[in-house]
Amino acid sequence: MLLSVVVPVKDEQENARPLYERVRGALDGSRTGAWELIFVDDGSTDGTFTELEKLAAADERVKIVRLRRNFGQSAATQAGLDAACGEIIVTMDGDLQNDPADIPLLLAKLHEGYDAVLGQRHNRQDKLLLRKLPSLLANAIIRQVLGVPFKDFGCTLRAVRRDVFEGMVLYGEMHRFITALILQQGANVTQIPVRHHPRTAGKSKYNLTRTLRVLLDLMTVKFQGSFQTRPMHLFGGVGMVCLLAGAVSVIASAVMKYTTGPGMTHNPLFLLGAVAGLIGVQFVSLGLMGEVLTRVYYESQGKRPYVIRERRNLEQSPSPNTRSRRSAA
Repeated sequence: MLLSVVVPVKDEQENARPLYERVRGALDGSRTGAWELIFVDDGSTDGTFTELEKLAAADERVKIVRLRRNFGQSAATQAGLDAACGEIIVTMDGDLQNDPADIPLLLAKLHEGYDAVLGQRHNRQDKLLLRKLPSLLANAIIRQVLGVPFKDFGCTLRAVRRDVFEGMVLYGEMHRFITALILQQGANVTQIPVRHHPRTAGKSKYNLTRTLRVLLDLMTVKFQGSFQTRPMHLFGGVGMVCLLAGAVSVIASAVMKYTTGPGMTHNPLFLLGAVAGLIGVQFVSLGLMGEVLTRVYYESQGKRPYVIRERRNLEQSPSPNTRSRRSAA
C-alpha cells in the first residue's frame, strides 16, 4: 500500500533537506512499505525550489509541484492531495516543528480501523501570547460552534485514508478546518498526542490577524456543514422572522392609530415594520438565489484553486481526477 506524505512549503530552503532526511529515516526504518514525499512549493522566493530539485534528482520518491505564485496553504495542500497516489495520505508542515518520527504511530492507529488519525501537539513549542493563547481560544470556539470534541485543530500532522479526501476541495484558508471537513464526511476519526519542536530555521508565516480569519472561516464551515445544500432554510428562516416582525409592527401601529396612539406616519413602529418587511424580502430572495447556486455548484464541474507552473517526477502520475476523466472518456 503506497503512502503519500504531502508537505506544502514556502521559503523553507534550510528545512527542505533535513525534512526529507527525517521522513526517509522514519519510513525506511519502519514497516510502512512504499512511500512518496510530495513537496508543494507555494511560490517560494528563496532557493527552496532549487533545493527540492536536488532532492527529486537524487530520489525519485521525492515529487514536486511548483505553483506559479503564492496561493496560500489551503490551495497548496489541495495541490499535494491531487498529486498524491497513495491509499493513505499524511499531511504535515515543512518547518520541522512536526516530527516525521510520529508518522508510524499515526499509521499504526489508523490500521486499528479509523479513517483518519489527527495529531495533537504535546508540549507545544510556540510563543505563549502570539501562538498558544490565540490557538486555545480558537480551538474552544471551534469545539463549541461545530460540536467537535478534539482539542487541537491546528496540528497539520495527520494520516487520512484517500477516500476521505475524495470530493473535498480546499480553498481560501480552509486548511485550518480540515478536521471539521473530515468529520462532515462521516469519517471515523481519533486524535493522538504527537511531538512538537521549536522552529530552528526559516521564518514563521503566522500572525495574530489569522485569528480573525479563523473566526470568519468558522462561519463558512458551519454554513457548509449545516446549510450548504439547503440555504433557504437559513436565509428563508431569517427572512420569515423579519417579515413576521414587520407584520406585527405594522398591525400594532394601525391599532394604536385608532386607539390612543399617534398616527401611523408618526409612529416609529410603522417605519420599523416597513424596514423589517424589506429586509425579510431580501433574505428570502437571497435564499432562493442560494438554492439556484447550490444546484449549479453540484451539477457543474468545479475548478481547482491553483495553477501549476511545472512538475517533477509526476509526468507519469496523473491525479485521481485526471485518471477518472480519462476513464470516462
